[in-house]
Amino acid sequence: MPDGLGSRITEISGTALPIRGNDIDTDRIVPARYLKEVTFDRMGEYPFFDERFDANGNPRPHPFNDPKYQGASILLANANFGSGSSREHAPQALYRFGIHAIVGESFAAIFTGNSLAIGLPTVTVSHDDMERLMAAVEAKPELKLSLDLSEKCLVFDGGVIPVEVSEMARKSLAEGYWDSTSTLAANMPKVRQVAARLPYLNGF
Repeated sequence: MPDGLGSRITEISGTALPIRGNDIDTDRIVPARYLKEVTFDRMGEYPFFDERFDANGNPRPHPFNDPKYQGASILLANANFGSGSSREHAPQALYRFGIHAIVGESFAAIFTGNSLAIGLPTVTVSHDDMERLMAAVEAKPELKLSLDLSEKCLVFDGGVIPVEVSEMARKSLAEGYWDSTSTLAANMPKVRQVAARLPYLNGF
């Protein structure tokens, strides 16, 4: 196995957290004022912060505050999730909150790429299947879901739902190539060899 690979990700199982609404953008997922932090260490505190808490820090009713969804590892979302500005903090915040996979009707392309870069799978299902999933989880929050990336399906008590995921993303996750930064850092001798052959890098 090549050095610098991330973990191989083929299946994610757990309870789910549904968040309803189309066009949930990255500014809602993590407010802009938290982007100035120099590390991602505290990002798990900030998902949907301005919707979850009032100006005095008191909690508001919100799925991310709801005790019945505590410990959920799969996020359920509607259409165009992660739209708006390209901020890698958004998937970082969700991942550090405890979300290890997102099932949605559709995603903004840049959000999908930023999620893949940290090993956070994003897969899509039809609108009707999402309604079925959300209704099932809202009725039974302890319902266990299992996302199988190899078989491209989501399994739960209510049946099996097909999911869509790009073959590139599925393969990268399965083989551990999603963490490109670690792969490069672990193979610096090869990186330097390639750089030495590129004339436009001479002197750098």
